[in-house]
Amino acid sequence: MRSPRLPLAALALAVSACSLAPRYQRPAAPVPPAVGAEGAPGAAAAVEDLGWRDVFGDERLKALVALALQNNRDLRVAALNVELARAQYRIQRAEQLPAVNGTASGTRQRVPADLSTSGRAVTVTSYTVGLGATAFELDLFGRVRSLSTAALEQYLATDEARRSAHLALVAEVATQYLVERALDDQVALARRTLEAVEASYALNKRTYEGGRTSELDVRIAETQVLSARINLSNALEQRAQAEHALVLLVGQPLPADLPPPMPLDAQPFLADLPPGVPSDVLLRRPDILAAEHALRGANAVIGAARAAFFPSITLTAFAGSSSADLSGLFGSGAGMWSFTPRIDVPIFRGGELRASLDVANVRKSIQIAQYERAIQGAFREVADALVARSALEEQLVSQRARVDAEQRRYELSDLRYRKGVDSYLGVLQAQRDLFAAQQLLIQSRLARLTNLVDLYRALGGGWRERSEPAAAQASAPAAAQGS
Repeated sequence: MRSPRLPLAALALAVSACSLAPRYQRPAAPVPPAVGAEGAPGAAAAVEDLGWRDVFGDERLKALVALALQNNRDLRVAALNVELARAQYRIQRAEQLPAVNGTASGTRQRVPADLSTSGRAVTVTSYTVGLGATAFELDLFGRVRSLSTAALEQYLATDEARRSAHLALVAEVATQYLVERALDDQVALARRTLEAVEASYALNKRTYEGGRTSELDVRIAETQVLSARINLSNALEQRAQAEHALVLLVGQPLPADLPPPMPLDAQPFLADLPPGVPSDVLLRRPDILAAEHALRGANAVIGAARAAFFPSITLTAFAGSSSADLSGLFGSGAGMWSFTPRIDVPIFRGGELRASLDVANVRKSIQIAQYERAIQGAFREVADALVARSALEEQLVSQRARVDAEQRRYELSDLRYRKGVDSYLGVLQAQRDLFAAQQLLIQSRLARLTNLVDLYRALGGGWRERSEPAAAQASAPAAAQGS
């Protein structure tokens, strides 16, 4: 018999599938139209296009970020998750096409006498070879297509999650590096303080031995030395822990050939970030895009759940040749074919289909809530960073002035003590207040720089290595220094 004229591959295109998924509509953003002060939308959008190599000015920091992007295990897992989601999407998409298999089989069986036409037991041998398509579903109502769309959206959401992990890693490395720089300054401050109090202790000890001061002044100076040593030990411990955290982020021991570090008060950082942004700009953040892709996927699953209520048609076909002898398998008259359509109509499923549709609708509602929560979270991050930005600038200016005042107070107290006008208790209190003010100044510098990093990340920056030309022209090459 002649094989069918319609090729098996054409069966996939014979019917144009519709879709029962609801039309997707992006939920309205549950936030005000703008965050922070009014700013130019173009400047806000340009932040995303600013490369981290142009935002961070410290060459050592740039090298650490590059190493982290290459070696960090969390980022590697995120990239592998993207590959996994892409493979799963390809598997789901393949169900839209017929699966064609080449088959070859041989059968040898004994037929009992009561079933044989000759009235005696016989042995029957047959050989078959050909191409077959098994259980290919005509996607009349878009069930398979909806599942394929859901898998695609899951893949896109995973890719956005990888971008989000990329941004977070860049920001975490920058923040941890700044913490390390701040603790390095704390160590230097603790050493300077220790040297100063050791000198005061030596002076008090000499004057006491000469009979010019009391033992109380010596013991006070001695407690200062012990306290300064404890502060130095704590600062060294925290400095070592900060470096360990940086090593974990980088994913390897820090190379010996890294560029020399810059002190915290000389960190060059692009300061030309907008004072306010339209809320629409936040929709470009990868975490919000990932939430929207997840919502789109949930919307597509509703289409698959709806299509399950309708009949499904599957096709099974085979074309080849069959013969009782291998020698005649490809001979004249050995050709054969079969074509088996099947229709399944759901009649009674015990409420399973309705429950599946309810589950799909509830999951979409959950995704809508998560999408709106992601927008609100992004809005809060940007708003907090913008509010803290101006406050930290004022605090830094005030803290510098306080350090200058405390330094002058300490110098005057020390001078009055040396001239015998005041006791050593005044010097002690002035020295403690100066040390505390210098520590707060370091913390203020750190808070200001980490705020800039947070704002850069919150606006979607950190994905690119180099700035786009338009963004580079829109942003002035101003640098923020924490001195």
